[in-house]
Amino acid sequence: MGTTITNNPPRPEPKALASALEQLAARFGNRLITSQAVREQHGHTTTWIVNQPPDGVVMAQETADIQDVVRICAKNRVPVIAFGTGTSLEGQVNAPAGGISIDLRDMNKVLAVHAEDLDCVIQPGVTRKALNEHLRDQGLFFPIDPGADASLGGMASTRASGTNAVRYGTMRDSVLALKVVRGDGEIITTGTRAKKSSAGYDLTHLFVGAEGTLGIISELTIRLRGIPDTIAAGAVSFETVHGACQAVILAIQTGIPVARIELLNAAQVKACNAYSKLTLPETPLLLMEFHGSEIEVAEQSKAFGEIAKDCGGGDFSWTTKPEDRTKLWQARHDAYWSVKALRPGDSIGVVATDVCVPISRLADCVSETEEDLKRLNLLSPIVGHVGDGNFHCSLVCDTNDAAEMARGEEFMHRLVERAQAMDGTCTGEHGIGQGKQKYLKAELGPEALDAMRALKKALDPLNIFNPGKIVPEA
Repeated sequence: MGTTITNNPPRPEPKALASALEQLAARFGNRLITSQAVREQHGHTTTWIVNQPPDGVVMAQETADIQDVVRICAKNRVPVIAFGTGTSLEGQVNAPAGGISIDLRDMNKVLAVHAEDLDCVIQPGVTRKALNEHLRDQGLFFPIDPGADASLGGMASTRASGTNAVRYGTMRDSVLALKVVRGDGEIITTGTRAKKSSAGYDLTHLFVGAEGTLGIISELTIRLRGIPDTIAAGAVSFETVHGACQAVILAIQTGIPVARIELLNAAQVKACNAYSKLTLPETPLLLMEFHGSEIEVAEQSKAFGEIAKDCGGGDFSWTTKPEDRTKLWQARHDAYWSVKALRPGDSIGVVATDVCVPISRLADCVSETEEDLKRLNLLSPIVGHVGDGNFHCSLVCDTNDAAEMARGEEFMHRLVERAQAMDGTCTGEHGIGQGKQKYLKAELGPEALDAMRALKKALDPLNIFNPGKIVPEA
């Protein structure tokens, strides 16, 4: 059982689709795949949104491949959906009108590293972990860490964020320039390697977060950082979620340059203990990381320890040993799987959703969300990149239990309404895709949606790029 999406654009004419598939087969041979299993792998495969597979998958190896797919599809008015690693959570890779999925995983080359300028040029299929492995010997790293080993093209398309965002920002802050294949197959270059520019419209950031609805990214120029001399990770338990959130707020307001601040509520700590074989106190927990010189890290850790104590926290223990840090952060990255293991069963589903609020409202939003879960008798551990007001709920429901599913839908709707009422957003980093289109009007207003539709029509007049995503039909 999955959540059915009703905002489906019309499918292409059967003859046009057949013509496109024939031309693609002639161009790509066995790199065009039409088997049911592979097509379903390129539809939505996470959370509750129903899988809507494409009609075919092309394995791209170079920019010319993307251009040829787009030209053939444009001529036949067949949709084109870019596919990275498939880790998006709101149906971004679904093909509600059918069409062709362009799998970019083989476009995985690091084209150039400019260590002296702290930037690099890459193809869109390069993954976060592969890039950092490539950069390590040069003393550099790419800090955006959404948890999954996502492709950088996909991370740019969804404006991804992650655990390091409180210090290093999001993909919006990390992309200097893009090359994008537009609707006629030609290339748009959106910027240069210069660290700033006031030359014309900011096309780079128009495409960052566009979820493949305006064009397909074929190359990225991104900012890098130097690997810190010292990295310290630590954990501190609190009596209440409210106390943990208050500690975060005070740390940010007092200017402690924390690299990571992750909140796990009691339910999530319990899940992590069971799954990752940890022995953390099963109360609200903050995981922290500090970057800098040895002296700076020690000062930052001490300052935060004092704040945590004032907010009802226990002893703040921290370590600079890589193996200890890795164990802590791996448990955080395995949060989804730890939640899934809490309630085994073929009919049990987990949906990950997120909201983001101004940091001053964080404690209220998380506390009210926990109260809502108790009232609705639902299990949904909470974890979040709370240094920037963003947190996630992993809702566990029996998909065969209509009453429980209805309560789950009510909870997720109330979560978004609560965040928006606090001047927040329906999503801090998962994006809109199909799943959260219904919340955009309340958040931004009809005028903003009209502007988005105008941009879409101007850049994609045939509506072939990932149709049915982000902006709902007027």
